[in-house]
Amino acid sequence: MLLPVSQLPVRDRFVADANRKRQNESWRLHAPPALAIWHLTSLDAPTVAVTWSLGFAWAGGAYLARGVLLVLALTVWCAYVCDRVLDARVLDARGGAASSSRLAQLALRERHFFHWRHRRWMTPLAAAAAIAAATFALALMPSFVRNRGAVLAGATLVYLSGIHALPPRRRGRCLLPSPVRKELLVGVLFTAGCVLPAWAGLDHSRTTEISNQWFWIPAVYFAGLAWLNCWCIARWESPGKTGTVRARHSRRTERFFGRAEQGANADVPLMFAFAGLLLGAAASASQPRAAALILAGAASALLLALLDRARLRLAPLALRAAADFVLLTPLLLIL
Repeated sequence: MLLPVSQLPVRDRFVADANRKRQNESWRLHAPPALAIWHLTSLDAPTVAVTWSLGFAWAGGAYLARGVLLVLALTVWCAYVCDRVLDARVLDARGGAASSSRLAQLALRERHFFHWRHRRWMTPLAAAAAIAAATFALALMPSFVRNRGAVLAGATLVYLSGIHALPPRRRGRCLLPSPVRKELLVGVLFTAGCVLPAWAGLDHSRTTEISNQWFWIPAVYFAGLAWLNCWCIARWESPGKTGTVRARHSRRTERFFGRAEQGANADVPLMFAFAGLLLGAAASASQPRAAALILAGAASALLLALLDRARLRLAPLALRAAADFVLLTPLLLIL
């Protein structure tokens, strides 16, 4: 006997809801298979991390060993696989109010379903990647990078533990305003991991104070770009008209970001791109490489604004994969 969707087990309800969404979105533009697999297997994050790290090294004139880039890629991939598998744990629930809450159901996307379906081989691969990254770090990395990388890895573990230790209902409650809570932490941690190898490769004996400043200014800008990427994705994937549950914050912040949550997301990336143009122009005379890197970031912000304008014509998977793909603009500088 066929049961209505509301009476199905939790796991079957997720599958039925996903199938219904795919049927309703059949008219939208879908991602090419290669781009979809790149995103679904979490290869997008390490690709962006390696690209940004190479971009920071190019701008600062630093040397990056291949082993360092390999450790960075393995670490980032392991972190993202673990995060998505932990997000999808609710699919293993047989019932219960917390597991079947509306917030938990709407938070899962194709990437979570993919990781949960293939967890039996992705989880061991992630564990092997973590062991390999630790082994290569001990064998290949200088102590300067290894020690600071360990601190950064510890901060990432604390973040993941704090996020996934909370019940799904409480993950949206935070003292920080909604645009800066999880997205800001992810942006800072991700960019710090990308900057660290390039910073270690700088020849500090030949680096002037001005050059040092213009090494960190692009790093701060790209941390903002990482936040912008996460923020746009969170707004696109948020349920309802106003996105996720709003936290308590000032009326001015609520008015500005509330308007963005209702569909004016493109204003924020456009302002971010304009700020990048101003920074690039200011650095173009004395620091042309730093200026070029900032302009590459501004191009990414502009592409995010264009994606927001076209979001209703793109399938969710295509939109999500494209949001990460547009972060690869520094490749134009280093290839």
